[in-house]
This record gives sequence, structure tokens and C-alpha cells, in this order.
Amino acid sequence: MTGAGCVGPGWGNGRAIAVRLAEEGATVIACDRDLSRVEETIERAGALGSAIIPQACDVTSNASIAEMVETCVARFGKIDVLVNNVGGSAAGGPVELPEDVWDMQIDVNLKSVFLTCKHVLPHMIARKTGAIVNLASTSGLRWTGSAQVAYAATKAGVIHMSRVIAVQHAPDGIRINTVVPGQLHTPMVETRLAKQRSGGDVEALLASRVKRIPLGFMGDGRDTAAAVAYLASDEARFVTGTEIVVDGGMVARCD
Repeated sequence: MTGAGCVGPGWGNGRAIAVRLAEEGATVIACDRDLSRVEETIERAGALGSAIIPQACDVTSNASIAEMVETCVARFGKIDVLVNNVGGSAAGGPVELPEDVWDMQIDVNLKSVFLTCKHVLPHMIARKTGAIVNLASTSGLRWTGSAQVAYAATKAGVIHMSRVIAVQHAPDGIRINTVVPGQLHTPMVETRLAKQRSGGDVEALLASRVKRIPLGFMGDGRDTAAAVAYLASDEARFVTGTEIVVDGGMVARCD
């Protein structure tokens, strides 16, 4: 899986997914640019930490991804599941957003999924089995409170790219689905989003996010991880080309 680290204490999506997959019996090749963040994930896993293997990878680099996949196959002989979790947001619409930031968002959020699939799919096709779970965002489905045109566009792209690849490779026995998290309380909210959107006022940002959620509370990375674990498992053997939205009902709400 990509993006297995976390930017602070708590349950970010990557950390929670890595730990949950280890709990389910998987050996997880945990990729991140910053391996110190993966080490924190391994520590959080406790006795299961030995099932999480750190692997440096820059998901914007074709060569880095190729090396990551080759390393995994050389060590274990196969790849059963690919989880694409890397992503990041930048504020601004077309007028405000610099072109280089737009390009980076495309590379990190969308091209990374294309490249990992490019290198992993041939191994799954050869074995006629496999599951790919991509992480998108409710920003790819609706307005979520701020202008972030590149993030919204790339996450919408992940959703539809997943559908297309799913139909193409269904005859190969490979399932591709997307988990779409909503307004979660993850470490990124406090370390990055609060600075971008509320002048550093974490409580104000949390309160504004909760107001959008019909269930009245925010989930965290463990809720995302539960959806990923299901889609990666044989229990989802008849599920492909679709999405699980993990957002407490926000997208279903029309206002």
C-alpha cells in the first residue's frame, strides 16, 4: 500500500489501513516517502508490527514505483492486494492556484494511481486474481466547503478511472473499487487543514466540519480502514467498479 505513514499522532487513513490489514493476516509492504512515518505506524501496530514492512517509494516516479513492485514480487512471489492511499489537497480555484501546484496535485493524486496500476496489474493478470482499492474523497463528488479545484478534479478522476479499469480487467479476475472518505478527524486536519482554512483554529474547523455530517460526528482513519479491508477481502468477491462512501451521510445530504 502507498501512503502508509501519518503526519501526527492518531489514526490517519494510511496508518489505520496498514494496521487493519495486518490484523486481517496480510503482510503489508508499507510505502511512503518518509520512512520515519512508517516506523510510527509499525510501533502503533504493536505485536503485529512485524507484518508491516517499510518500503521507500515516491509515487510520482515511475522508476520508484517499478522498484517497489519488483521488490515485493521478488520477496513474496505475488501481490494479492494494492491499496492506493497517497493524496494531498491544495486550496484555490483556477485563478488562485499556481500552475505548478496544479501539476503536482495531478501527479500525486491521480498519476500515482495510474502508475501503480500500470506496474501491479500485469502480475495480477498473470495469476488471474487480485484486488485494488483506491482512495478518493467526497471532494470528488460534491462541494465540501472550500475551493480546491485540483484536489476535487483529481479525486473525481480516481473514482472514474477505477470504474474503467474495473470493467476492463473483470475478465482477468481482478476487482477494482474505491473508498471515498468524507470529513474525518485525522492528524492531517490539525497539522495542515486548520492552517489553510481557519487560521490555525482547530476547534473552529472541527465544528464547521461536523455541521455537514448528518450523523453528527466525525469518523477517523479506522472507518476508512474497515471499508478497505472489506473491499480487499474475498467477502467482496462480487463487488467491483464501485465505491463505498465513508462520510456519515454528508454526500446524501443535498444542502
